[in-house]
Amino acid sequence: MNQAWSDQLDLLIRARTPILWIRSFEEERIEALLQQAAQRLGGRTLLRWDFIEGLAGAPNRIGEAARNPMAALAALDALPAESGAILLLRDFHRYCDDAGICRRLRNLAVSLRQVPRTLVITAPEWQLPLELDDCITVVDLPLPEPAEISRLLRSIAAATGQSLEPGVLEQLTAACHGLSEQRVRQIAARALAQRGALGEADLAEVLEEKRQVIARSALLEYCPSEATTADIGGLEALKHWLAQRHMAFSEEAQTYGLPLPRGVLLVGPQGTGKSLTAKAIAHTWGMPLLRLDVGRLFAGLVGASEARTREMIQRAEAMAPCVLWIDEIDKGFGGSSRSDGGTSQRVLATVLTWMAEKTSAVFVVATANGVEALPPELLRKGRFDEIFLLDLPSAAERAAILDLQLRRRRPAHAIPLQVLVDRTEGFSGAELEQTVIEAMHLAFAEQREFGEADLIAAASQVVPLSRTAREQLEQLKLWASTGRARPASSL
Repeated sequence: MNQAWSDQLDLLIRARTPILWIRSFEEERIEALLQQAAQRLGGRTLLRWDFIEGLAGAPNRIGEAARNPMAALAALDALPAESGAILLLRDFHRYCDDAGICRRLRNLAVSLRQVPRTLVITAPEWQLPLELDDCITVVDLPLPEPAEISRLLRSIAAATGQSLEPGVLEQLTAACHGLSEQRVRQIAARALAQRGALGEADLAEVLEEKRQVIARSALLEYCPSEATTADIGGLEALKHWLAQRHMAFSEEAQTYGLPLPRGVLLVGPQGTGKSLTAKAIAHTWGMPLLRLDVGRLFAGLVGASEARTREMIQRAEAMAPCVLWIDEIDKGFGGSSRSDGGTSQRVLATVLTWMAEKTSAVFVVATANGVEALPPELLRKGRFDEIFLLDLPSAAERAAILDLQLRRRRPAHAIPLQVLVDRTEGFSGAELEQTVIEAMHLAFAEQREFGEADLIAAASQVVPLSRTAREQLEQLKLWASTGRARPASSL
């Protein structure tokens, strides 16, 4: 366990903090950590209670207070006056809406400060009653660190009479980073049931488990991608920058002293390749791509949006190293916070704080069609490693994009492109692709092969975004020209 977290827990207990809420799903791990803390703090007694089994941890009181939450709160009263103790209450948050239990907790919040005893409530989420807001201290349990995962895997292997090769142990430890202890145990159990041993073959099981974690969430979408940077026409400056940032994930870069890259904000009109770039980054770097629709973070209940944001962050870190694609971030955080009671502002603050402080290998790729609605704190230097403007393609880039689209459909094509390039000034990459597809439709309807004339005819039927949203594009270019964003193209 993270030493800083253990020290924090010890300090809270020694300081006679009366009631702790440890926010986590991992009950078994919490119990083990509390047992270690109890021993470090002079051999305090650790009692446990849940609604079905009642009290445990005291030999002569097994099963006491079963199905009686109020009686569970009196469990510490029977101990000797100066006996130090910790009472772990599982799922106790479900009973705190009762007026009597709420009153009893408030009384204990005062009386427990006089004796070396602590109440600990475990729950993954809980909307604290207003009366208990000042009585309960919240502590988030971090996911297991690599050293914990390594010890766990070694102990599981040793229990089966085997040993793990150092290289295999290192690979499995890195792959399991971001999973809960319970998930790691489940993966190991499946491996032992299938193959009778832990080994490199389990890496695929770990990735599948991480995919299942995402599948169980309504917040993130796992996006398989086959796109590469070779599928992107132009944007050479952005491609070069991404190649440099990819190198920063290596062990050599960490030894050199480079921090893990935070992410990149891609700004530009629709159809300029922002989404394709996000997919290409993930595939080229060999990382899973997780797509976040910001609208899914917001919920009607007070505090639920913040809870969903924390869950999203935890699930993204469970997939690390990965690419987190925040699609159309300007729509998610571009509205007024007055209309939602400040919820969007709090959610944004949580995301920005995580981005600035994260130590996990989660590379954030945010895309936005415009910047006029984005809050200034999102654009401030340091939030992202860089902000790139994906402008409409130049003539050379249009030629590259058209050639790419044609070779994807006709690998040996010999269609001249100069006239078409001149006729498609102001077209986006998506509009150029649609021009090729429309030309194919025109020729296919006449049962013949398409050519230059069909492409020119198709281009004449397209009304590009550069005409319908000219003012918006000009404002975007003016904003970028002040040095707030780098051009993604070097052509």
